[in-house]
Amino acid sequence: MGEEKATRPLPLDGVCVVEIGHSLAAPYAGLIFSHLGARVVKIESAAHGDYARGWGPPFIQGASALFHAMNHGKESISADFSDPACTKLIREFIVANADVVIQNLKPGNLDRYGLGAKDLTELCPSLIYCNLGAFGASGPLRNKPGYDPLVQAYSGMMSIVGHADDAPSRVPVSINDMGTGMWAVIGVLAALRSRDSGDAAGGQIVDVSLYETALAWMTVPLSDCLAGGPEPARIGSGSPNIVPYQVFDCADGAILVAAGNDTLYRRLCNVMDLASLADDPRFATNGGRVLNRKALIPLLETAFRRKSASDWLRLLEVESIPCGPLQTVDCVVKDEQTVSLDILRATPDGRTTTVALPVCFDGKRPPMPGNTPNLGEHNDLLTKPAGPDAEHQCTQASRADDLLRQETI
Repeated sequence: MGEEKATRPLPLDGVCVVEIGHSLAAPYAGLIFSHLGARVVKIESAAHGDYARGWGPPFIQGASALFHAMNHGKESISADFSDPACTKLIREFIVANADVVIQNLKPGNLDRYGLGAKDLTELCPSLIYCNLGAFGASGPLRNKPGYDPLVQAYSGMMSIVGHADDAPSRVPVSINDMGTGMWAVIGVLAALRSRDSGDAAGGQIVDVSLYETALAWMTVPLSDCLAGGPEPARIGSGSPNIVPYQVFDCADGAILVAAGNDTLYRRLCNVMDLASLADDPRFATNGGRVLNRKALIPLLETAFRRKSASDWLRLLEVESIPCGPLQTVDCVVKDEQTVSLDILRATPDGRTTTVALPVCFDGKRPPMPGNTPNLGEHNDLLTKPAGPDAEHQCTQASRADDLLRQETI
């Protein structure tokens, strides 16, 4: 049985995904597919490639570390969509090979070249075609381009990040780009299961967007608002729904304490020799503590400053009160828990070390799927057209109206 598990194919072994686009959303979806065992063929502009190749420093052999992190394990075809011969080859390749197409260009751009969802699903009825947009497939903003910070601002996310007197700030990772990539994978996997189970006539068109992803992240604040709750306050590391549930400064550092229910709160008060706060009717329930946050938190802050971070962590952990240190990125890389998970892995050529898939199957994490492709490294996947146009190749520089020069999401 153990040997069978060790040699079992990855879940998407045999599935071919064609990724058209750049930046983060579609490439992150493609990356997940690649780690799950799919063959991922990335279509890039012949003129400049994926813009993320230049999103550094740091750079690794000419491409940004960010690009390597999002695109290892893929094949790269460089394309000039303004060349009909090139477009024809790409269309033929998709029809002959692809189970899935994912794309994050502006709505309608690929339609002009016969590579949109309608044309390709008519040519290949079993194809799953996923559009990753900025604001969704309907509504007045359906054709508006957008990037992660724009959507963070528009969705209300920025209005709840930081402290009350701070200037507006964004979540400093591209949470909506990467989240949309995840939703694309979820939607495509659901469509593949439907297709392969025989419950559907064939392929499907899947639509996801950064704005819908942001609204999903905002489920609790939006639901609170719809229930008549107050306008969310900007409370730093704290939670609008749970108190105490935030970072506290200690004598020599900071820790996060998550007393997520009344029992944990009473334990916290006992550990801190604050029995009066445990018995205070204002703080007896979580609802009361949320309403009286401004009275309670300063009292806890004063108490936490009396001991070191390590002392508090030791005392709290003895009572099974969720807590942990506030770590910097360099500490996370070296952290014993991180190392034990074996999630930071190098690509086969050793050029890039990045985060592997955060999923294990039968206790095993999928291996790194391959190296980062050079631009156009796999152009030989496309058969050159026969006859007088044989000199046409998709490696030529794009013309001025090259599709991939236009804004993506």
